[in-house]
Amino acid sequence: METTADDVVAKAKQDRAERRGPFAAIVLFIRQVLGELRKVVTPTRKELFSYTLVVLVFVVVMMILVSVLDFVFGLGVGYVFGNGPTA
Repeated sequence: METTADDVVAKAKQDRAERRGPFAAIVLFIRQVLGELRKVVTPTRKELFSYTLVVLVFVVVMMILVSVLDFVFGLGVGYVFGNGPTA
C-alpha cells in the first residue's frame, strides 16, 4: 500500500486533532520521519561515481580559488604595510 503526501498530511492532522500530548507529538514526528525515509532512493554505482566526481572537482576548484585569493591578499597586505611582496 503506497501512501501519498496528502495521505500523510491528512493522517497527521487527524492524529493532531485526536491527541495533543507531548508523547503524541514525538510519535507523530517519528512516524513522519519513517515515512520520509521510505521515499529515499539509493543511487546506482554510476550515479554515485558521478556525484563523487562532481564534489571532488568542486572542492579542488574552491581550493584553487581560495589559494589564489590568499596569495593576492598577501601581496596586497605586503604593499600596504611597506614590506613589498612577501611571497
